[in-house]
Amino acid sequence: MLLERMSRDFVQQRLIEEANFLEDTLVENQLTDNPLYRTADYFESVFHHAFVIHSKERTLISPSQWQPAFEPLLNTQETGFISHTARLPGSEKPLRLLVYRREVQVNNQIILLLVAEDLTQIKADQRQLHVWAAIVVLGLMAMLIATIYGAVLLSLRPTSQIQKALSQLQKGETTRLQLAPSPTEFTPLIDQLNLLIETLEQRLKRSREALANLSHSVKTPLSAVQQMLEDRSCPLTEEQRQLMALRLKDVHHQLEKEMRRSHFAGPQAGLNAKPVRQVRDLLWVLGRLYPDKHFEMDISVDIDQSWPVEEQDMNELLGNLLDNAGKWAKKQALVKLAETDEDLEIHVQDDGPGVGPNNLQELGTRGLRLDEQKPGYGLGLAITHEIVARYGGRLVFSNNPGLKASIFLPRKLR
Repeated sequence: MLLERMSRDFVQQRLIEEANFLEDTLVENQLTDNPLYRTADYFESVFHHAFVIHSKERTLISPSQWQPAFEPLLNTQETGFISHTARLPGSEKPLRLLVYRREVQVNNQIILLLVAEDLTQIKADQRQLHVWAAIVVLGLMAMLIATIYGAVLLSLRPTSQIQKALSQLQKGETTRLQLAPSPTEFTPLIDQLNLLIETLEQRLKRSREALANLSHSVKTPLSAVQQMLEDRSCPLTEEQRQLMALRLKDVHHQLEKEMRRSHFAGPQAGLNAKPVRQVRDLLWVLGRLYPDKHFEMDISVDIDQSWPVEEQDMNELLGNLLDNAGKWAKKQALVKLAETDEDLEIHVQDDGPGVGPNNLQELGTRGLRLDEQKPGYGLGLAITHEIVARYGGRLVFSNNPGLKASIFLPRKLR
């Protein structure tokens, strides 16, 4: 449409210029007295378009063989540009004319001027131009589609590498996702998947260790009770009955401890922990487990504030620290949540006897973690230490005067 509009405007401008030139020539030559007006030879020698000069006295048409095409336009009242189609005698193709029709006055005489151009060749050239333009545009579109397709394949190539790495991980050939080289856009995804894998491994490991510890803890008292019940040679004495009840009480205590730890862990909900709500829920549970202890909160975080920690990990961190504080506190325990520009802070302290200065550094170590039967800060703190280390944080113990456990987690995962 743009090409056709441009070509039509160009032809119209040429026709107007030719009509102006024709009018000027007629005026300057005083047509009524000039012999040039008696013939069209002069105009045919200087004009590049077909034209008609019509008056009451005579009509000049050039070229003369186009006279049948112009005759219908002599009697019309329409002026300006006229699109006209006519077929000449003996011609197979019709003329597609663009005619500029105007009336001028020369020496008080009205003269009709018609200047026309056949658009047949122009239309043919336009069609050929349209074909070439379509070929070029289609070629550019094909190149563009091929470029986009190649770019998409190139950009998504790491996804196939991730799929292959996951398949190797499933088969046990690797322990972590490793892509070399890894695009910058996929690095956070790979790091998050590796963090998820590590989290699942840690939970599976803790579950297995807890199961092994539980089995070891209940095996001895159950074996003792079984031996007493199977020994039919002697009846049970009151002392033996009390011993059996004590052993069964130990089993019950150990089972209750593991169930409480499982309750603290809670469901997994991804990296969207809400510490304030979780602290309130845990304090409600601990208030019933330790009815003689008073738990207080010092919160400077909004109730709906989210931290980039898995909800299960946050529950385990808070649960282990608060459970130990409730166990060793004399009357009260305090939990404090705070935020700085760099860290997310959790502080839990009690008013208990605390820990000796020489043993502060040993809290949360794997050596103490294995001994769950010994009273003190044991397996729970070891688990807490591992979780904090996985998030790139720090776990610090101090006496204030009871034991104070402080956790510093970075705002961004490392």
